[in-house]
Amino acid sequence: MNAFLWAAMALLLGLVPCGAVCLRARVIDGVVALLLAGSVTVTALICLAQGLHSSSAFDVPVVAALAVWISGMIFARFMGRFLS
Repeated sequence: MNAFLWAAMALLLGLVPCGAVCLRARVIDGVVALLLAGSVTVTALICLAQGLHSSSAFDVPVVAALAVWISGMIFARFMGRFLS
């Protein structure tokens, strides 16, 4: 195991507080925690791809990062006005 795999495991443990906030906090705080969980997941996928020395696995985190960003923009556009 190298440092990238250890970092990926630590990042995945960081998803637990995000899940707790998603379940117990207000809706807007849960959305922020969900977007943070998406960013942490993307970072963990990058660490896994680097740790496993798989150049083809870098495509998944790039697409996931784009999906997280787009979902945040869609939520802010269509649902943000109902939560304030």
